[in-house]
Amino acid sequence: MNQHQSKSWFDRAQNVIPGGVNSPVRAFNAVEGTPPFIVSAKGAYMIDEDGNQYIDLIGSWGPMIVGHAHPTVVEAIHQTAVTGTSFGAPTKAEVLFAEELCAAHPVLDMVRLCSSGTESTMHAIRLARGYTNRDVIVKIDGCYHGAHDAVLVEAGSGVATFAKPGSEGIPTAVAELTRTAPFNDLNVVEQHLSTSTVAAVILEAVPGNMGCIVPTEEYLEGLSKLCKKYGTLLIVDEVMTGFRLSKGGACERLRIDADLVTLGKIVGGGLPLAAFGGRREVMECLSPLGAVYQAGTLSGNPLAVAAGRATLGLLSDVVYQELEGKAECIEAGLEDLVAKYPVSFARVGSMFTLFFRDQAPTNFDEVKECDFDMFGTFHYKMLERNVYFPPSQYEAVFLSNALSDVEVQRVISGIIDVVEELFAQ
Repeated sequence: MNQHQSKSWFDRAQNVIPGGVNSPVRAFNAVEGTPPFIVSAKGAYMIDEDGNQYIDLIGSWGPMIVGHAHPTVVEAIHQTAVTGTSFGAPTKAEVLFAEELCAAHPVLDMVRLCSSGTESTMHAIRLARGYTNRDVIVKIDGCYHGAHDAVLVEAGSGVATFAKPGSEGIPTAVAELTRTAPFNDLNVVEQHLSTSTVAAVILEAVPGNMGCIVPTEEYLEGLSKLCKKYGTLLIVDEVMTGFRLSKGGACERLRIDADLVTLGKIVGGGLPLAAFGGRREVMECLSPLGAVYQAGTLSGNPLAVAAGRATLGLLSDVVYQELEGKAECIEAGLEDLVAKYPVSFARVGSMFTLFFRDQAPTNFDEVKECDFDMFGTFHYKMLERNVYFPPSQYEAVFLSNALSDVEVQRVISGIIDVVEELFAQ
């Protein structure tokens, strides 16, 4: 693996961009080596400045479910671009897109478009607070909902304590309006709901930012019941899982009775677009109908809507069956490896994580027990084999349906070779 040009560009980037990157995980601080600087991508592959070609297992962190530069999506973007890229006014395409989203997702009576997953969760939380006239929210440890103050927090010293700011620049007073609870744990959630007047519980039903964690059926069903009992809204963050686990996302696949959902990534087809929506009576609290304000100049911009609609139009039942088959093949191909070495494999649909821990974690505290140094070496050695894994043990793999059987087998054999090499040392 040649990295001369990528290293040169990374050195230049650090002079003008903090850390050399526009999103921290791209800096490869959690793994070995220099981040490849990507020139192009097509189908299941990315090519970097040094000419290295990688099987891509992140798909721009989820959106590229049909592969990079799919001709149908590219053509939709091209046809739209020549008519104008942004109007700041309503378009027919926005209405059609909203109708398609509401028809596909079981929670959506109404939906509003925005430009990023961070925006979608920020607006959903504000909406929940406005609807309930309550201030406190409960966030689940290890679930990531974007980089805004209410959710960029850490657990306090005990289950009954306030959350702590998870970053400099977040006022303590803001963080104290958030409570935290472990994933797959109903008891702590109920403790918060019974002792605080909580507007909403927000979580990723299938987390992807502490690795892929499998929820128990009792946990998801219990959350919905608890929220109803205490008059609290349940917000399911489907920025990653929406249109990935099924057309109706995690809520359809796992039968979750939510009040609000947030969508992103796939719904924008690789362009900046996200959405939030849910029950009609809640959504009608948004301005200009209601008193909860939300706005965005590029919300529902024509290019992103075109890419999103084109992508969703490609997601047939056959595509989901094929994706599931590829993921099942990888899981089956690693069964002997997982039985032999202190590694574990967790998967839901076409999301998975190989954890360097003998048992698959069920919550964030258990994820933190993984061997992060070994994962860093694993990541680098997979790059040497031209397989691009997420550059952090905390991140999930997102498979693309552009992967062929040949590439699936290359992924399996690469993982087996590298893990055996690591534990032979």
